[in-house]
Amino acid sequence: MLEPEDVADWLSSDSANGLVHGDNREVLQNFPDESVDCIITSPPYWGVREYNGESTLGNEDTFNDFIDNLLDIFSELQRVLKPEGSFWLNIGDTYQNKDLAGVPWRTALAMKDRQDWVLRNDIIWNKVKGNPSSASDRLRVMHEYVFHFVQQQSYYYDDDAIRDDEDFELTYKENGDVVSPTGVSGARYRRQIKNNENLTEEEKENALEALEEHLEMMKNREIKDFRMVIRDQQRTTHGDSEDLSGRAREKAENGFYFLRYNANGPMPENIWDIVPEDEHRDDAHCAVYPVELCELPIKATCPEDGVVLDPFVGTGTTVVAANKLQRRAIGIDASKDYLETAKDRLDSGVQMTFDSL
Repeated sequence: MLEPEDVADWLSSDSANGLVHGDNREVLQNFPDESVDCIITSPPYWGVREYNGESTLGNEDTFNDFIDNLLDIFSELQRVLKPEGSFWLNIGDTYQNKDLAGVPWRTALAMKDRQDWVLRNDIIWNKVKGNPSSASDRLRVMHEYVFHFVQQQSYYYDDDAIRDDEDFELTYKENGDVVSPTGVSGARYRRQIKNNENLTEEEKENALEALEEHLEMMKNREIKDFRMVIRDQQRTTHGDSEDLSGRAREKAENGFYFLRYNANGPMPENIWDIVPEDEHRDDAHCAVYPVELCELPIKATCPEDGVVLDPFVGTGTTVVAANKLQRRAIGIDASKDYLETAKDRLDSGVQMTFDSL
């Protein structure tokens, strides 16, 4: 286990993982500016359980005080996160006097309004199964939020690492024309272009040329599939307002536009069906996030030579996930008991060692 003053040395080393005991606000002061690539964490719930003097976070009188304390910590996270880095926040909600507090979205909006975080995605973590509920006047709560924040418009994101890269089958006609997995061969689009009375001759020529280019791209497996939207033939996706839709403007200016399907498959959706982890916790914590919840964020937003930080590391799930994916990771927690469990998980080889991959 690392001492707080050893953090900078650890960051400059090649050690796979590090665990630090202490208050994260104090420990984070030992991190150099812009020293980590990706932050993934799940803070304590507000108003749900006592933390035995190890941490006061979550025991505040009001959720506003809780959010203020979170943002104090997140301010330090902004400092230590590289400009192109990402912050993934899993945060749960709670009821107060039979009123759902709305803590996740209150926190996210406070981060945007008061600290200028850029919110790229809100993910619904569907926990698939849960404990029975004693409430008879509301539905069971089976989800939590995961928010993806960045600090600037351009940031590190490896979309190919998370796409569904299943191979796709093309078929060929006797004349050599290629046909996409969904039956696109270009024949229907050619007819629509040639018979279209609302395209100029120049627009028709440009449209046919662009169509052949896309068929060739598909044949070369540069794209998986495509759709062509032609003036007065297909409905513009996402609305016809040229002020609001770039595609509507493109159709108005050129007479057509294309929707391309990436050759490496579609992007994952923002609803994740993942069963919570409870193997490494024997307390009353409501839902412990599993290794699987960390995998997409790490693959997408942490370079292979990058460092992942979890300032509420608990029993070490984030570090285990990072090591499994051959990234270095460091975690902070106020609970010695949780960190001992995390250390046991790492020492026992729950994570895959770099040498074995």
